[in-house]
Amino acid sequence: MCGIAGFCNLRGEFTKERNKWERLLARMNKVQKRRGPDDEGIFLSSHCGLAHVRLAIIDLLTGHQPMKKKTGGRTWTIVYNGEIYNMKELRRELQSEGAVFETESDTEVILTGYILHGETYIKKMNGIFAVAIWDEGEDTLYLFRDRLGIKPLFYTFLDNTLIFSSEIKGLLEYPGVKPQVDKEGLCEILALGPAKTYGKGVFRNIKEVLPGHRIRFSKDSLEEQAYWKLESRPHEDSYEKTVEKTAWLVEDAVKKQMLSDIPISTFLSGGVDSSLVTAICAKELKKQGKILNTFSFDFKDNRKYFKANDFQPSEDRPWVDKMVNYSQTNHHYLECDNMELIDYLFQAVDARDLPCMADVESSLLYFCSKVVDYNKVTLTGECADEIFGGYPWFHKQEAFQTEAFPWSSSMEPRKVLLSDDVIQELHLEEYAKQAYEMTIDETPCLEGEDAVERRRREIAYLNLRWFMVTLLDRMDRTSMYNGLEARVPLADHRIVEYIWNVPWQMKCPDGIVKGLLREAGAGKLPDEVLWRRKSPYPKTYHPEYEALLGQRLQEVLADPGAPVRKILDTGKVKKFIESPSDYGKPWYGQLMAGPQMLAYMLQVNYWMETYGVELV
Repeated sequence: MCGIAGFCNLRGEFTKERNKWERLLARMNKVQKRRGPDDEGIFLSSHCGLAHVRLAIIDLLTGHQPMKKKTGGRTWTIVYNGEIYNMKELRRELQSEGAVFETESDTEVILTGYILHGETYIKKMNGIFAVAIWDEGEDTLYLFRDRLGIKPLFYTFLDNTLIFSSEIKGLLEYPGVKPQVDKEGLCEILALGPAKTYGKGVFRNIKEVLPGHRIRFSKDSLEEQAYWKLESRPHEDSYEKTVEKTAWLVEDAVKKQMLSDIPISTFLSGGVDSSLVTAICAKELKKQGKILNTFSFDFKDNRKYFKANDFQPSEDRPWVDKMVNYSQTNHHYLECDNMELIDYLFQAVDARDLPCMADVESSLLYFCSKVVDYNKVTLTGECADEIFGGYPWFHKQEAFQTEAFPWSSSMEPRKVLLSDDVIQELHLEEYAKQAYEMTIDETPCLEGEDAVERRRREIAYLNLRWFMVTLLDRMDRTSMYNGLEARVPLADHRIVEYIWNVPWQMKCPDGIVKGLLREAGAGKLPDEVLWRRKSPYPKTYHPEYEALLGQRLQEVLADPGAPVRKILDTGKVKKFIESPSDYGKPWYGQLMAGPQMLAYMLQVNYWMETYGVELV
């Protein structure tokens, strides 16, 4: 994994002030250095500058970027962030066509494939990626992003110049790109956050390359086009065949994503998703005489303060123990205390460049900082719930009857701390409704489906486009901020394409949540783990944590210069802090309830202050 950045002006001449523009590329590298602590490089030509920082996972010695190839008098240059899991097969195919390789890297495979086959070669790649290719012969810059948006890629356009970066902070290094936020951006933060509209960067004039899209920037135009999208079609496999194919796809995806020249690890919560990934990895490594490193996360004194509820029915520790004994892994139990959880709230903003999932994000950031002491590559069970229908809103009647995001169906909890002026001016409900309806209108429905199945498909599509991407952003930034590569094999696009068209009665047979995935995992896990009731990512229930959050937010509001005072009502905040929390009624997803609202507002204030956000 890596960080990329650059700029392109087809009417400019960067080499006339080479030192100036090379220093800028170096600064763009510096602010993203945590994504790639092992190496860095820059490239500058008349019309294009490229920057790259590298986390070395494959081809440790010869994978330096930017990478350049010359053929027949033409030159192509690439910077790339990601992993191509079918790299070996693609390499063999290209060699059969006469390609000669100088490195063992997937970077050279991508560039060679583009040279021989053009931009459509991207469709052959199975992996996670953000790619920039400067085609000097065509005088054209291409930007590509993976199908599901697992790797980030932001851009903006200023004075005939296209500027791009893995993270927003890279764009803000470019002269004239300002951290401005208008009413639309505030609505993103307050009405949709910690999610955001796909394609938008919250900051004014900053955008995101859409998942499954490419941008082509030439003298004629800047053109964005989809190279991949989900398609709805009848599912013709029997249930038995569906289970068999799902089992094969899952196992193949995990094995492919074990590709690495350094040792791998897994996150292990004791749930079916991470346990399945762990069991497959451990078995494969055992064949090589190796033991898998695994990591689980919890909070100090959580056994004492844990409160079971509909969203979090049980603690993880006993289930982790079962899997460690079953798969014989080298396990590490990691814990976070209250002060670490609060302190990392602000580093999480630094990592994401935006307010994010409060302590749901800061805790993962802390845990990743500990994992990287042991391993630089890890596989996770992320995304199974969105793909296989594991969340409560796939099953509850309210989601079928409410025309709103099912993980955030009411705007009232979001407005509880806001000033009346902000509520009146921003029209948060209307903004969220428009965002929701945009996605509903895009949903690829199947002709002939009844109203219930159509609605179920809409809920699934909302999850893929919004909720899953938020969690993928969380995983990318928290891991890469620590120089850790986190892979998500259950989000292999082949799995997504296949499961998308599997009928609900097969995904959830006899009402069993994620029943298809469980059936596909038969024989790979202990039965009690395979059929364990879903329990999400852990959170702290320590009463001291919420008290500390309330104290911190009141201290912030006591400062007349605190940016968040423009948004919040101090009286409402005081009343909210003095009221008992309701952990069973989250305002975003399953984990963000009362304490997370306080934490989120602390993040909003830090973000506005640290990034010098100018409200326009």
